[in-house]
Amino acid sequence: MISNELLFVISVLFYLGSVLLLYKLFGKNGLFAFAIFGTILGNIAVCKCIDLFGLSTTAGNVLYASTFLITDILSEKYGKKEARKAVLYSFSIMLIWLLGSQLLLQFTPNANDYVSDSLQVVFGLVPRITIASLTGFICSQNIDVFLYHFIWKKTGDNASGLWLRNNGSTLISQAVDTVIFTFMAFWGTYPVNVFLSILITTYLFKAVVAIVDTPFIYIARKIRPRED
Repeated sequence: MISNELLFVISVLFYLGSVLLLYKLFGKNGLFAFAIFGTILGNIAVCKCIDLFGLSTTAGNVLYASTFLITDILSEKYGKKEARKAVLYSFSIMLIWLLGSQLLLQFTPNANDYVSDSLQVVFGLVPRITIASLTGFICSQNIDVFLYHFIWKKTGDNASGLWLRNNGSTLISQAVDTVIFTFMAFWGTYPVNVFLSILITTYLFKAVVAIVDTPFIYIARKIRPRED
């Protein structure tokens, strides 16, 4: 069996690499598509509590954190308007996902159904998780876009300052997202010590992804998408 730690490394490389691949193949539309995919699957994956390096965290951290690379690429290559468009698209789809998942649960299963109970367990958590995610997402992603361009104005449009605007904006906005999301989604659900562990480690692993994605944004800066 593959360890969680190895899966974490594989996931980081897979998701960040997928962002670049979709960008190369489909340009901005590829980034928009991954942003939507990441927020939806991330809302499901975050329901799963796992252990990484002896710490309790959620399985959705890597996928969700990778969406910040998308807004940074859009900010870098296309400007603030396109980055905010990705945030708006993802937010709108998450809202539809919230309502659609709850409508699904209202259907009465027939006698041959064997997945309804499982869907109830997973999607039953969706309202609280998704509302928490929506709130954290809209706040943190807009902060990320704002800070990216704020740092950009201070450092200029050059590759030497790219690491600073990428990491500076993401690390701060990820902290905002983690606090908002964790309190709204998990406060009162777990014992206090587990809750605090999730809060700290959620940010820790998101910060790791934010730092690791630095070479990926340098690569994205040089990519010339087919669609563009």
